[in-house]
Amino acid sequence: MIDSTEKCLCGSGDLYSSCCQQFHLKTKQPLTAESTMRSRFTAYAMKNKDYLLQTWDGSKRPEEINLSKETAEWIRLEIIKTKKGGEKDSKGVVEFKAYYMQDNEEYVMSEISRFKKTAGRWLYLDGIVKSVVKARQENNQGKNAPCSCGSGKKYKRCCGK
Repeated sequence: MIDSTEKCLCGSGDLYSSCCQQFHLKTKQPLTAESTMRSRFTAYAMKNKDYLLQTWDGSKRPEEINLSKETAEWIRLEIIKTKKGGEKDSKGVVEFKAYYMQDNEEYVMSEISRFKKTAGRWLYLDGIVKSVVKARQENNQGKNAPCSCGSGKKYKRCCGK
């Protein structure tokens, strides 16, 4: 659990109290797909299943999320790129890397998530996990090395674009 006087886990650089906490407490709504992604990452790290369910599109939302068995400690989020997802858009895509610790090892999960705006609210639709690797493996990639996402392509032709 993070304190409202600490930096937000979402990577914005802002304090939790002036960032994702206002979304979690429902005093504000995220205005973009990216801010929704950031707030969902922080909610996941804090095991806030109610917020996760509320920001999940009803057509894809599970009835329940069990975070009690979650053993990973989510430590930071890096937004790679966004496509649409602005205040005036109705859908958007956010590509990100989520870093976590498990069994004293740091891992990174790369995902592409889709969002849609319904009744003025950004909702998570679904996502595709591109890769899960130990974080230090990811940093040791030359442009001609095979991509760590498992595509079989060279890094420079895949995730290194």
